[in-house]
Amino acid sequence: MAETFKVGIADLNVCSAPNMITTIGLGSCVGIAIRDPALRIGGLVHIMLPDSTQISGSSNLAKFADTGIEELVRLMERRGCSRWRMEAKIAGGAQMFTFRNKSDLAGVGMRNVEASKSKLKALGIPLKAEDTGKDYGRTVVYYPENGNYEIRAVGKNVIII
Repeated sequence: MAETFKVGIADLNVCSAPNMITTIGLGSCVGIAIRDPALRIGGLVHIMLPDSTQISGSSNLAKFADTGIEELVRLMERRGCSRWRMEAKIAGGAQMFTFRNKSDLAGVGMRNVEASKSKLKALGIPLKAEDTGKDYGRTVVYYPENGNYEIRAVGKNVIII
């Protein structure tokens, strides 16, 4: 029987098929799902912020796009995955609130998306699909067996990318 692995906010995990991996609460946060299709091993990182160099004193690698994606790839490689076979999908990065003035918080969702894409490109991992932006939160479930990334949102149809 398949098991569902949970990933919290600023957290990551890896699992093998037929298991799946899920996270809730993707507002401005981004869920980056990566898998090695040959081994059917996948992982998910739930990042909150784009750049670890802008915050001092945080030791949580999964909190940031730059360090969280690297750590997820490292954990997958330790399980025998090849970076050159890896592929990614992302979801989240919503603009959850309207701000009167353009503060740094106003664009954090899209900055998270751009930082995630940039890090994946730098690591040579192709981005196969995304469901990002808009103005609502998401819950996601990733299936390493086939690469399906199921996205659920209140009042919306479930989509699979």
